[in-house]
Amino acid sequence: MDFASVRIITGDVARLVAFYERATGVPAHWANEDFAELRTASATLAIGSTRTVPLFAPGSARPGENRSVILEFRVDDVDGVYANLTGFVEDFVNEPTTMPWGNRALLFRDPDGNLVNFFTPVTPSAIERSARR
Repeated sequence: MDFASVRIITGDVARLVAFYERATGVPAHWANEDFAELRTASATLAIGSTRTVPLFAPGSARPGENRSVILEFRVDDVDGVYANLTGFVEDFVNEPTTMPWGNRALLFRDPDGNLVNFFTPVTPSAIERSARR
């Protein structure tokens, strides 16, 4: 089995796609106005409109209500990314911080309130863990 993607449901696909394109530098691939994907080498971030929810099950997903998932992106330089996002991201949860497990991490919220973590492995053990992926 391969992990394929994470999908965010939103009331404003264009706004959220533009945010993630700017934050990650990854261009979106649009299927239609209700669905786009940001594809990286290791996973895909899919962004779908609330209009797509009834195709799965009416009421099964609601935008802006996530309080348990953190979207994580490995980056080369968290501190550089933080400097680049300052003035663009409106809700930083923390500044770059070295975590006990060896990643330097930056946590912020996207326009829908979803938590996003950009991290860089910085200790030898974190770098080794990251290399096994």
